[in-house]
Amino acid sequence: MPREESLPPEPQPIRRLQESVINRIAAGEIIHRPSSALKELIENSLDAGSTSIRVTVKDGGMKLLQIQDNGCGIRTSDLPILAERFTTSKISSFSDLSKLTTYGFRGEALASISYVSHLSVVTKTKAETCAWKAYYADGALIPAKEGMSPDPKPSAGNDGTTITVENLFYNTPTRLSALRGSSEEYARILDVVTKYAIHNPSVAFTCKKAGSPTPDITTPSGSNIKQAIKQLYGQTIAKDLVHVNTSSDDNEDEDEDEDGENSWTAEAYFTNANYQSKKTIFLLFINHRLVESSRIKKALESIYNGILPKGTSPFMYLSLQLDPRSVDVNVHPTKREVHFLNEEAIIEQISTKILETLVGQSQSRVFEYQTLLTGGIAPVQSQMKDKGKGKEREKQSEEGEDEVGSGSSAISTPATLKKISSQHKVRNSTKDRTLDSMFPILASQQQKPTQGDPSTPAARTPGRIHEIKESECYLSSVKSLRAEVGKVKHNRLTDVLANHIFVGIVDMDKCLSLIQHEKELYLVNHGALAEELFYQLGLRQFGNFNRIRLDPPPPLRTLIELAVDVEETVKKTKLSKSKIVDTIVDLLIERREMIDEYFSLSVSDDGNVESIPLLLRDYTPNLDKLPLFLMRLGPQVNWNSEKECFETFLRELAFFYVPEPLIPSDSQSSSTSDKASSTAASDEVALRWQLQHALFPAISRYLVAPKTLLDRDVVQIASLPDLYKVFERC
Repeated sequence: MPREESLPPEPQPIRRLQESVINRIAAGEIIHRPSSALKELIENSLDAGSTSIRVTVKDGGMKLLQIQDNGCGIRTSDLPILAERFTTSKISSFSDLSKLTTYGFRGEALASISYVSHLSVVTKTKAETCAWKAYYADGALIPAKEGMSPDPKPSAGNDGTTITVENLFYNTPTRLSALRGSSEEYARILDVVTKYAIHNPSVAFTCKKAGSPTPDITTPSGSNIKQAIKQLYGQTIAKDLVHVNTSSDDNEDEDEDEDGENSWTAEAYFTNANYQSKKTIFLLFINHRLVESSRIKKALESIYNGILPKGTSPFMYLSLQLDPRSVDVNVHPTKREVHFLNEEAIIEQISTKILETLVGQSQSRVFEYQTLLTGGIAPVQSQMKDKGKGKEREKQSEEGEDEVGSGSSAISTPATLKKISSQHKVRNSTKDRTLDSMFPILASQQQKPTQGDPSTPAARTPGRIHEIKESECYLSSVKSLRAEVGKVKHNRLTDVLANHIFVGIVDMDKCLSLIQHEKELYLVNHGALAEELFYQLGLRQFGNFNRIRLDPPPPLRTLIELAVDVEETVKKTKLSKSKIVDTIVDLLIERREMIDEYFSLSVSDDGNVESIPLLLRDYTPNLDKLPLFLMRLGPQVNWNSEKECFETFLRELAFFYVPEPLIPSDSQSSSTSDKASSTAASDEVALRWQLQHALFPAISRYLVAPKTLLDRDVVQIASLPDLYKVFERC
């Protein structure tokens, strides 16, 4: 049959969309998810000159997203048009776009949020006697309850603005269903807060879940960028950070710009060759706006191609200041991307500066790789039959060597005994040499007994670990904390640490040591392992600690004054040092019966510290850290919640017990006296003894290793079978 030709479609009439549909479509371009709404609100708070920003989240921001600041507030007369589209205080004409110095300027953020959520605002300026509260829907004021006036109502409130977003995307179910789980959305929110907190270290940021007693992010005001990176991303990144500044003035080839349109400055913090991560962390701010640029990211990542091992990535923070006339911030609905003049030349100069700094840092690199541990226990590899000479080598066995099956405890019989190739043999005799035995000076110092003092490490019997029994405790909070330790246990890592052989200390200042387990060699951060161990030992002995008596007992106030005097963050607070000391001393004196009963930290009636808890026999903490420990008990311990109080106190106690060198090697000047040098050397020998004969045996016996230690603190650096493959090719 002949095919019927289809008729052309009739033209459809063009209709004007309803205003509500237009606004919801526009809202979808600005507000993709809770984190994008929060980004807009944080920028508004920063534009208002806030020094404190508090974020509260429920159900990943979909049920509740609240941001409170102490900025300049909003005038009452402006509240009726606050959530209307294209209402702004930042620009009045199109030419103003060329000289923008603020985050927001189009007046779309609050409008977009009001179209897809229930929005309320409480605000107060310094000139007003009370705060005002208003509710919004679809860009307009609405009454709080049916039958009431929609006008803003007087309310209690502090200077600044509190914006509450509830039931986000309640009227756009497709967008709501496209979101990930609440935990992932909350992680995105934390990422946004973290990035803005790093770029704005003078602003105090707090982010927490609704109902949670403790925040997930909290930063002090008045710090600097490096301190913020250390607090939010950890010491692992902070210790390897490199800082550079560069600008258009550094480019001698560039012609001078009379009106300054081509002038720019850049500040960067980036990690050196000793830090490697599986994923690049890149923070980019252009004129203080958090943006993304794949070109800049790729250019900076390419710097590390010849520096880091393949498959590893750096941490990079870049803040670029450009003349507003050279930047187009209006190229993306969420202002996530920007374009600027001379982009290629600026990126090239920044990349060159970073590369020169990295090359000047060190000519050597530390390569690390991590295998097996993240996936549980690796299966035993079956022996492959090789051809030619390789096969003959597999059949040979050396006489006189101990042949131990890899993890096998079965007794081999003549019928089942198989020849084991050299690369699969485990040599773990206790007579094997450690790293220290290869250095005669260190070996002689550790083996030489100290006369007249039986308490010194050299006079003790090495390798003896006294039984640490778990105390009986009926507090539900302590039982819960003990149960949580078991929930985060990583079985494979715990087995490695429980059956390891101590090889030696690699770097005292960086807390690095080597251990062997079966056919693998691991580089471990013994400081991180010790901190987790001492926290668990504190839980294990809760309410039944042995004591370290301090004779003579030092005054509590004097110790805290010493710590406050050297604390950098204290210098930038509004409170006086004496007020801070009084607050901490009064707090500890008020609770001294409780901390003595539970933690054996004894403070006398006249304010002297008589004893501190002993967590591990034959191990003495560095008492130089005692003032810092006592000072941190004030602000770092949550005294308002029983469980949180016990956990944070024990975390601080564990941090106090972390083994650190008394005098860093790079702080000893050439003018140091022979007596001081001798004392420092003796202290280091004692610390080494404690690490080998007290700490690592305790780790082997008591540590329940959490998976978090795998992130950076336990790294496999060699495998005997893999090394044989390398040598066979030679």
